[in-house]
Formats: sequence, C-alpha cells, structure tokens
Amino acid sequence: MNTLKLKLWLSAARPKTLAAAVVPVLVGSSIAWYHQLFRLDTTAVALFCAFAIQIGTNFANDYFDFIKGADTDERLGFERATAAGLIKPETMKLATILTMLIAFIAGLYLVWIGGWIVLAIGLSSLLFGVLYTGGPYPLGYNGLGDIFVFIFFGFVAVMGTYYVNTLGWSTLSVWASIPVGALCVNILVVNNLRDIDQDRIANKRTLGVLFGEEALRIEYISMLIISYLSLVIIYFFYPVSYWIFLPLLSLPEAVRLNSLIRNNKDKRTLNKTLGHTARYMFIFGILFSAGFIISAYA
Repeated sequence: MNTLKLKLWLSAARPKTLAAAVVPVLVGSSIAWYHQLFRLDTTAVALFCAFAIQIGTNFANDYFDFIKGADTDERLGFERATAAGLIKPETMKLATILTMLIAFIAGLYLVWIGGWIVLAIGLSSLLFGVLYTGGPYPLGYNGLGDIFVFIFFGFVAVMGTYYVNTLGWSTLSVWASIPVGALCVNILVVNNLRDIDQDRIANKRTLGVLFGEEALRIEYISMLIISYLSLVIIYFFYPVSYWIFLPLLSLPEAVRLNSLIRNNKDKRTLNKTLGHTARYMFIFGILFSAGFIISAYA
C-alpha cells in the first residue's frame, strides 16, 4: 500500500472520533486498578477491539451514507472517501467486514476469559456498529443514534472493560459510565448540528432534524453538566479521594466549547469544533482515569 492510499484509509478511519474508543477502556480499566484487579492483557485486547469496532463503524457509516444518498456535494463535513469516489463502495464494504471480523477474532480472547457475557457484549457492539447507519431501520436515521451512543460507548464499553478485568460488576463503573457516554454523545451532537440541513434533505431524522438546532445546543450543555455532576455523586457515595475531581481542570475548555456551539453562525467551522470536542473528551477521560488510579493510593 503506497503512502497516498495509506493516508486515504487513515482519513476514512476518522481518527478524530477515536477518543470515543479509547476513553471508555481507560476509565473502565482505571476503576479495575482502583479495586486492585487490573489486568494488562485483557485491557490491551479490549482497547484493540474498541479501536477496530470504532474504525469498522466509521467505514460502515461511510458506505451506508453513500448508498442512502446522505453524502452529497453540499456536505460540510470532512470528506467521505466513498462519496468522493476515492474508494469504491464494494471496497469500503469489504473493509467494514474485515475490520469487524478482526475485532471479533481478537475479542475471542476476552470471551475465553469472561465467557458468554463478553460474547454477548461483543456481538451486540458489532451489530450496533453496522445498524447505526445500515439495515432496514438504521438507528442514526431515526433519532435513536444519541441514546445508543450513550449506552454502548458509556455503559457497555466502560462496564464491559471493567468486567474483563475483574470478572465482576461494580456500581461504581455504572456511575463512571455516565460522563463517558455523555461526552461521546456530544461528538455526535456537533456532527448532527453541522449536517442538519443535508440530513433533512436526505430524510435522515437525527434529533436535530426532528427537534431543531436549539435542541442540539441544549443537549450539548446538558451532557457537559451531567458529566461534572457525576463526579460529585461518585465522590459522596464511594470511598474515592478528592482526586476524582481532577476533570474539573477541563472545565474552562468545556465552557469555551459550549460557547462555540451556542454562538455558531457558520456550520463549516464546526468541523474544528468536532475535533476539539473529541480532544476535550480525551482530556476529561485521562483526568477521570487518573483520579481513580491516584485514589487507590490516597
């Protein structure tokens, strides 16, 4: 594969969205560390699978959005390889299948460790990745994308990572899933705000198309508020130290991003805001995970 093709596939993988794959694994494994049950092998495999599923989902979105006519010349978002004619639809479909297959094969190690529960988590995650934009009732086209992102990138990913480390469940991982899922949703919110006009034409019924731009702006700040409130609940109901409030260091960036969303006049600038939202999520996730790890020794 030459350098040009490699760059093309790296772009199709949408690296700016990969924080959504990394952060849930970081948080889930950091809680396992806090409980002195961390396993490097299962965490590493879980991270690899998360990357593969996220990339496979991005490939699937590229393919299905082109097939359904959602990606047009009027699109304001990042260039889509299939719609731009840079990658043939059949090739993108094959890449989706191969990437998901790689995730499944790697995940068999986690199934061997954790049993049928892990198999169910893995298969449902793979299925969600395809059904988000594919199938007879694509979730992202029918106003269900946000709730499923919250569930799978929050509860499923964080609690699943914790489980493959500990072979058990913890209510602490449930509460820690909430800010992770919420901040993942905000990446989608920016995407939907940017594409609202094109989605309406393509009959892609996102929450923005159904309820308007103001609903998306309210959703964005609501997810930010929920994320920080979760820290308070965790601190007062679990024996963690005050280090759990480390994510408060990211608050100025949260305020800045919310201002950009609230006052946006040119949707083309939201491409940069989307990247910054993903970066903010990664910073929050690092600080959140560090809070749990430090609490193990505080």
